[in-house]
Amino acid sequence: MTGNSPVRPARPEDAAELVRLRRLMFQAMTGRDEAGAWEAAAERQAREQLAGGAGRELGAFVVDGDPGAGPHLAACAVGRLEQRLAAPSHPDGRFGFVFNVCTDPRYRGLGHARATTGALLAWFAERGVTRVDLHATPEAEALYRSLGFAEHSIPLSLDLSRPRVPR
Repeated sequence: MTGNSPVRPARPEDAAELVRLRRLMFQAMTGRDEAGAWEAAAERQAREQLAGGAGRELGAFVVDGDPGAGPHLAACAVGRLEQRLAAPSHPDGRFGFVFNVCTDPRYRGLGHARATTGALLAWFAERGVTRVDLHATPEAEALYRSLGFAEHSIPLSLDLSRPRVPR
């Protein structure tokens, strides 16, 4: 338990709910509800990765919602352990990336995002991660800064997104 939020590791049977919360997160970020085939793929991937055992690279922590109140997860924080080449400030090359933090609107303001993210950061620390990256919405910036996040050390951070090429 972290604070007043009983946090637990996610289990394979939480996969559908993790995807539901992921869809809510994207909706909050873009203002669009984008249902689609990605949800079935994400559910399958989450189920498989959560069943991966102690050496798994996916970290996911959740807070259960009120029983009988509809969807059963109130919040989640999900991230991935990445093994990169060693670097001067990261001699083991172990990095973390937080890619999904979401609280169901019915449970916001109760500290669940802080609790699940704190559990995920502890999980990373236990695995020797020396740097954790994430992308934040303006609404979540204060939370992440209070947990120790700061501007990226690389002044210009870019990405390249390409459309999927059919096989």
